[in-house]
Amino acid sequence: MPASKEMPDTIKRSPKHAQSIWSKAHDSAVDEYGEGERAHRTAFSALKHEYEKVGDHWEKKDKAGPSDRKAAGGRNSPGKTRGGVNANASKQHLYDVAKKLDISGRSTMDKGQLVDAIEKANRRETRKAREK
Repeated sequence: MPASKEMPDTIKRSPKHAQSIWSKAHDSAVDEYGEGERAHRTAFSALKHEYEKVGDHWEKKDKAGPSDRKAAGGRNSPGKTRGGVNANASKQHLYDVAKKLDISGRSTMDKGQLVDAIEKANRRETRKAREK
């Protein structure tokens, strides 16, 4: 199935460039691995190299690169993905994203807590957007 029919709503609410990255990676992965979860994971991996999830959509990162330890290590690396949060970003960047998402208590959080809070806020915002 073409990527345009498989594209998640969070990507549909994102810039055209993000949609293009996801679509091309998805279609290529379908050709290589077949339709299914692996094609989606591959497409998200490509997207997360240049974009980060902020609320219910994706925004371009200041600098391209892996978004978390799992992405940096590859398919069989230990660790978990952070749901599109750019966990490799500076604490200041994470603080700015938390401010944009109006996360309370952000000024007292360490980097790991900011990543967790942003991940939770992103899920909440995506859930709200689906309910509209």
